[in-house]
Amino acid sequence: MSAEFGLLNADRIQHSAIRIQQLNFLLRVSAVNPSSGHPAGNGDAVKDEKQGTKPLNYISPPSHPRLRQSLLTITDDVAYLLPMALFLAFTWAGGQWPGFYAASYVIKTLLTAGLLILFRRHYTKMSWNYWPLGIVLGVVGVIQWVGMEKAMLHLWPNYPRASGEVFDPTTKFASSTAFAMFVGIRWAGASLVVPFMEELFWRDFVWRSVAAPTDFKLARIGEWDRGLPLIVVTLLFCSVHLNQWMPALVWGLMTGGLLLYTRSLGACILMHGVTNFLLGGYVLWSHDWKFW
Repeated sequence: MSAEFGLLNADRIQHSAIRIQQLNFLLRVSAVNPSSGHPAGNGDAVKDEKQGTKPLNYISPPSHPRLRQSLLTITDDVAYLLPMALFLAFTWAGGQWPGFYAASYVIKTLLTAGLLILFRRHYTKMSWNYWPLGIVLGVVGVIQWVGMEKAMLHLWPNYPRASGEVFDPTTKFASSTAFAMFVGIRWAGASLVVPFMEELFWRDFVWRSVAAPTDFKLARIGEWDRGLPLIVVTLLFCSVHLNQWMPALVWGLMTGGLLLYTRSLGACILMHGVTNFLLGGYVLWSHDWKFW
C-alpha cells in the first residue's frame, strides 16, 4: 500500500512539473505576443529579432491613431466649458462685425456640435424622465417669452436692456438658396445644438459647481442647496440674454423649477429645444427678427 502511495505521489509531482513547464512556456509566448491575453512575467527577457532583448513585462507603445489621441486627456471641466466659450466668442465676433454675423453663426453651430459629440463621454449620464412635462413647458415658455417681451415693450418701451443691430436675413443674402441654407442652420442650431450646450453648461456644470465648489460631481443633479444654484444660474443665464433679460429671467426660473422638480436634464433640454423651435417658427412667420 505504501509503495502504491509513493508511486502515486511521484506521478503527481511529475505531472505538476510538466504543467509548470507548460505555463512558463505560455508566459514567454505572451511576452512576444501581448494579444494572447496571458500575463507577462517579471524579470525574464525574450529576444526580438527587430528590436533586441526586452523584459517579459514590456508593453509596446500604442500605434493606433485613436489610442494616441486618447493620450490627450481632456478634463471634465474643460469639456463643459469649451463649447460654451467657443459659442460665446463667435457670438461676440458676430456682434462686433455685422458682416461676419451669418458666417459666425454657421461656424459656431458646427464647431459646438462637434465638440459636444467629441466630449460626450465627459458629460453626466442624462435622465429623460418627465419628458412630456418638458415639452409642455417648452410650449408655455415660448408664449411666456414672446408675450412678456411684447408686453414690456408696450408698457415700458425704453426699459433698460442691451441694444444692437437686429439681423434681418431677408436683406443679407443675394439668393434664396443662401437664405434658406442660413435659416435652416440657424433654426437647427437653436433647436438642437443650443439646448444641449446650454443645459449641460448652466443646469448641470454651473448649477452643481455652485452646490459643490470643490468638485461639481459631488453634487446631485438639481441640488437645492438653499436655492443658491437656482438664483446664480438664472442670473448668469440672463447675462447672456441682455437684450431680452426680463423674459430670460422668468424663463430661467421656469427651467430651474423643472430641474428641481424632476432632476431630469433631459426634460430641461426638451423644454429648451421646444421653446427655441417654436420661437424660430414664430420669427419666420412674423418676421419679428429681434427674437432671433
